[in-house]
Amino acid sequence: MFRVRLCLLLLVLSVLPISQSQAADVVYPGDRPFTLVLPSNYQPGTPAALIIALHGYTANTPYADSYFQLSKVADQKGILTIYPSGSKDSNGYLFWNATPACCNFDSSTVDDEAYLLSIIDSVSRDYPVDPARVYIIGHSNGGFMAHRMACNQSDRIAAIVSLAGATYSNTRSCKPTSPVSVLEIHGTNDAVITYTGGYLFNNAYPSARKTINLWGRINACGKKPYRVLPRLDLDRKLPGAETTVLRFKGCKTGAISEMWTINKGKHSPEISAKFAESVVGFLLNHPKKSA
Repeated sequence: MFRVRLCLLLLVLSVLPISQSQAADVVYPGDRPFTLVLPSNYQPGTPAALIIALHGYTANTPYADSYFQLSKVADQKGILTIYPSGSKDSNGYLFWNATPACCNFDSSTVDDEAYLLSIIDSVSRDYPVDPARVYIIGHSNGGFMAHRMACNQSDRIAAIVSLAGATYSNTRSCKPTSPVSVLEIHGTNDAVITYTGGYLFNNAYPSARKTINLWGRINACGKKPYRVLPRLDLDRKLPGAETTVLRFKGCKTGAISEMWTINKGKHSPEISAKFAESVVGFLLNHPKKSA
């Protein structure tokens, strides 16, 4: 257990934070405070999209802000962004109580679904959040938590992006009641949450392909995803456009299921300037469909 936790910690520390905040920060106090970033062009009374960005295991709120580099794009597009923090485990590391595989290693009873819903409710009381454009993006443990929210709180979430995460291994645990668009991003050389699936402390997690296949079935899409061109350049340390795109078509629910594979990408890709633009574009293109 110590070896896996140490590996996750070192991966987090290997990515240097680069702050790009250009907007106003609003700190919500409490037992689990969180930060809301208002865009510089914020218009009171105008419904705005909301993105919740979730850090990985052992990471924190400033790390999520600097790693995803959402600030510039969110500011340009008038998006509200939130950077919440997980709970501390017995080793003092922050985690999200997501799926059985990752990363509640102490069997904590903390209810992170309720916590994230309370964040949406709190911000929506103070600012005009568009309920059809509430999104989650998460890295690693945060990606697992994004999947949990999509499975269990689908009526509140329009779309998610999971980077180096996965959904439930037991497909019966994922029972959304409302369509959610899902984008799974994963590196083929991920040594922590492997692209082909695996186990964390005897708890299984599915491969990237099985993860998106599940959402293809849930969203009543065609049998197989198809490759979309052009390729994407998401990792600045890898040459060329290294990321391939697989997308399901014919999704009858109106939501979409998609997978971006970073060829030779690691657990914490050194994301390019195009990363935030690409993932935010995906989210904004997939608002919650009207009933």
